[in-house]
Amino acid sequence: MPSVMGLLEERERAARQRVDVLQAELREAEAVWERFVIAREAVAEVLAEPRGEEGPPNGVAGDRPARVVGAVPGSVVPMWRESLTVAVLSPDYQQLMNALTGGSGAAPVAMDCRELAVAVGLEPVPAKVEGVRSKVKRLAARGWLMEERPGVFSAVVGRGGGS
Repeated sequence: MPSVMGLLEERERAARQRVDVLQAELREAEAVWERFVIAREAVAEVLAEPRGEEGPPNGVAGDRPARVVGAVPGSVVPMWRESLTVAVLSPDYQQLMNALTGGSGAAPVAMDCRELAVAVGLEPVPAKVEGVRSKVKRLAARGWLMEERPGVFSAVVGRGGGS
């Protein structure tokens, strides 16, 4: 018959081995996580740089600068700054901005997410309304829109036109 101490030592060894395996997995996961954090920070830093005429070209193939055409679906929403127009936003975000400004940027109107969904041609079902809410919250967080009261958004005068 095995002793109680022997059984406890055996279980302790098994637990220690499991801890060692888990710690190795944790170190690997932390290394992967750290690479993603560094990549995200690098991308955010590049996107935050002004894209004026005074800086070097955004991409160079030989002697020809790469041409930056405009936003494509899935583009990142940049922080608003004086030199940006709605044209830098992806088409979905441009639609939302145009719905709130009437396309002119002159007299912004305030709308809730359900009204905005209808204004851009979506059915006012919860899934579509939540998609719109996510986008306008992102626009508000980056300075393109303002949230007048919870769930009601409007364009900031001067930030909706000029596309």
